[in-house]
Amino acid sequence: MAGPIHPRLLRRARATRAFLVATVAVGLLTAGLLIAQARLLADWITRAFAERAFPEGWPTALALLLAVFAGRGLLAWASSVLAHRSAAEVKSELRRDVLRARLATPVGGASSATLVRVVTTGLDALDGYFSKYLPQLGLALTVPFLVGGAILLADWQSALIIAFTLPLIPVFMALIGWTTQRATAHSFAVADRLANHFADLIAGLPTLQAFARARAQRTGVEVGEEQYREATMRTLWVSFLSSFALELLATLSVAVVAVTVGFRLVYGHVDFPTALFVLILAPEAFLPVRQVGVHFHDSADGVAAADAAFEIIDAAPTLLEPAAREAPHLPRKAPHPVDGPVPAPLLTLDGVSYTYPGADSPAVEGLSLAVAPGEVVALSGASGGGKSTALALAMGFLSPSEGRVIVDGVDLAAADPAEWR
Repeated sequence: MAGPIHPRLLRRARATRAFLVATVAVGLLTAGLLIAQARLLADWITRAFAERAFPEGWPTALALLLAVFAGRGLLAWASSVLAHRSAAEVKSELRRDVLRARLATPVGGASSATLVRVVTTGLDALDGYFSKYLPQLGLALTVPFLVGGAILLADWQSALIIAFTLPLIPVFMALIGWTTQRATAHSFAVADRLANHFADLIAGLPTLQAFARARAQRTGVEVGEEQYREATMRTLWVSFLSSFALELLATLSVAVVAVTVGFRLVYGHVDFPTALFVLILAPEAFLPVRQVGVHFHDSADGVAAADAAFEIIDAAPTLLEPAAREAPHLPRKAPHPVDGPVPAPLLTLDGVSYTYPGADSPAVEGLSLAVAPGEVVALSGASGGGKSTALALAMGFLSPSEGRVIVDGVDLAAADPAEWR
C-alpha cells in the first residue's frame, strides 16, 4: 500500500491535475477565511463586552461574517465536485485498463472472483480517497502554516506551543497508519479468499449436488464469513483507536494553549482581543491534521483495491504500454484480399519451457513441435500436465521461460501478439 499520497492514482486522469491545484488553492483560501473569521469574531465580541451592547456597525460586521461562512461553504462544495469528478475518471480508467489487461493475459493471473470484486465494490471505495482524504490533506498542508503564522504575529508564545505540539500528530498518524495498512491489507485478502471460495462453490455446484455434498459446504462458507467479520472488526478497532488518540492529543494541545493564554490574560501579559483571537484560531490549526487521520481510514479500502488493480495491470505491460521499438510484422501468405481461406502460418515451438510464478517445477519443459499449415494436432495427457499452458504459450498469452515460439520464421516474443491472434 502506498503512503499518504498514491502517485500512480494521481497520474491516472487529467482531472486529477486540476484537482490537486484546486486542493492547494482551497487550502490557502480557507486559511485566509479562517483568519478573517477569527479577527471579525474577536473584534466584535470585544467591542460588545466593552460597550455592553451591540457595537456600532454590527450589521456590516455580521454581513462580513456571513460572507466568510458562505465563502467557506462554496470552497468546500467546489472541492467536493472536483473530487467526485476526478474519482469517476480515475475509476473509469482503472476499470478499462484492468479489463484490457485481463483480455491480454486470460491465462493465469487474478481469478475471476478477484477481478469482479476489484472492478466493482473495490474501486468504488476510491471515492473516500478523492472526496475526503485528499481534500483534507490539502487543508492540512496549508491551513496550519497560515493559521500558525497569524497566531505568531499576534502572540508568539502561543505560536511556540503550537509549533512544538502540532508535529506530534503526524508522528502518531504515521505510527498508527502502519498498523492500519496491515489491518486493511489483511481484511482485503480475507474478503478476496471469501469471494473466490464462493465463486468456486457456484462453479462446482452441479458436481457437489451430484455427489450430495452441496450442504456440507455450508461450514466452509460460515468459516470464511467469520474470518471476514473478525478482520473487519479488527480494522474498525484500529480506526476508532487511532481517532481517539489523535483527538486526545489535539485536545490536550489546544488545552495547553488555552490555559497559558488564560493565565497571561489574568496577569495582564496579553490583552483580551489578542487572547480571544488566539483561542478562536488555535483549534483550527489542529483540526485539518486531525481530520486527515480520520479520513485516512476511509480511503484505505479504496487504496488497497487500487493496488490490487495495479497488480493486474502490471501483468500485461506490453499491452498497456507501447514498446519503444516497432514490433516486426508476421509474414502474410496473401498480401491482397483473395477468395477462399487464407493459408495458415507455420508454427514452431523450439525447446519451450514455462514455470508459473511461485511454482517449484515447470508446467511445460523442453517442448518442441512444429505445426504445418492445415495440420491438426491434439495435445493429450493427464490433468495438470501442461496442455493449457502449451496452448497459452502458442497463442502468446504467456512468454516462455526458456525456448522460443516461432511463427513463419518470426520470434513471437518480438512480434505483435494481437496480429498473431
